[in-house]
Amino acid sequence: MRIKVRKTSSLKGSVKIPASKSHTIRAVVIASLAGGQTKILNPLNSLDTIAAVNACRNFGAKIKIEKDYWIIEGFDGKPEKPEKLMDLMNSGTSFNLICGVASLGNFEVVLDGDDSLRTRPVEPLLSSLRDLGVYAISINGNGRPPVKIRGPLRGGKTMVNGINSQFVSSLLISSPIAINDTEINVINLHEHPYVIMTLKWLDSQNIKYENNNLTYFYVYGNQSYDSFTKTIPGDWSSATFPFVAAAITESDVIIRGVDTNDVQGDKEIVEYLKQFGSIIRKEEQGIRVKNGQLKGIELDLNSTPDALPALAVVGCVAEGTTKLINVPQARIKETDRIKVMAQELAKMGARIQEKEDGLIIHRSHLKGTLVDGHNDHRVVMALAIAGLVAEGETTITTAESVSVTFPEFFSMMQKLGADIIVENE
Repeated sequence: MRIKVRKTSSLKGSVKIPASKSHTIRAVVIASLAGGQTKILNPLNSLDTIAAVNACRNFGAKIKIEKDYWIIEGFDGKPEKPEKLMDLMNSGTSFNLICGVASLGNFEVVLDGDDSLRTRPVEPLLSSLRDLGVYAISINGNGRPPVKIRGPLRGGKTMVNGINSQFVSSLLISSPIAINDTEINVINLHEHPYVIMTLKWLDSQNIKYENNNLTYFYVYGNQSYDSFTKTIPGDWSSATFPFVAAAITESDVIIRGVDTNDVQGDKEIVEYLKQFGSIIRKEEQGIRVKNGQLKGIELDLNSTPDALPALAVVGCVAEGTTKLINVPQARIKETDRIKVMAQELAKMGARIQEKEDGLIIHRSHLKGTLVDGHNDHRVVMALAIAGLVAEGETTITTAESVSVTFPEFFSMMQKLGADIIVENE
């Protein structure tokens, strides 16, 4: 699918952000590990979250999908042997958390995904699972999916590289069900807020563990999860795109459905845009965003790597120079987002430099052209926003990938007044 975007001088109106992908996947996994019936209110229904749903169903969870809520009957910490290979599609979060679930069974499981998922490193997690008594290998011997796992997870001691925080979250979620206690030493941790999110979920379940500043965890074994009822908050990672769209155009937009008190790291988009010069204030009906005099700044995005594609576009509009730094893990997402954003924005005329751990962007006069979305939802959305300020028409390929987390993105932007045409190829 392609989209065509034309320069749009202003956006106006109010939009509600869809539910958090990260919270929804954690809710599905924990509800499946629990005994009894769980009700998840306001879940995100997208390709990534359905990947988690399908995997948990294969392990024996009974999951009923309704429009505004999901009902899950869990398997009480005792996953059943799947009848077939598990396809986690494009969902890295689901893949990594499901590796932990797979480790709880005394049977062999093969986990795989699409071509993009097969490029993502997973060896640090497999290595830790082996330390804890699990047979866990990369089938092709390259440290990437597909993987083969056979439990049970026995507990013990391990050290895990936190270059991807999901490795740590996977161990934290699965290890309470291990036969013995588990000690986890964490090195090189990136994306701290996502580990804090996982700990909040464990706290809500009264899981017993000790935590030394996110560098060491002692998790008590032989615990269990309980059913629950929970409403999923809005997704700050998704909200980043309408926030940025409003900030770089002459706009007045109210964004609803996100909670500034939630643990999601990407809520920092509000502070980032304020530092650029945007006018943002919290009101009764939501968060109002207006364009301001944007000036280049330096931002450390280690805790918020998903914000890099959208903020690269802000850097093209802001006066002077913008530096996005300390975010090397952006290279191991759906794509190498540092490389891809530099490459695609350069096609539009951006003066942009790729660094090992980020980007340097100078104010640029963007021009519409044909750009590649690289089957990466956040790259597609960022390029669509760039098209709003580019002269002429911007055409973006692989636009269907937004369904991974934000299926309503194009219709939402059209509602605000964006000149976007969706073309089915």
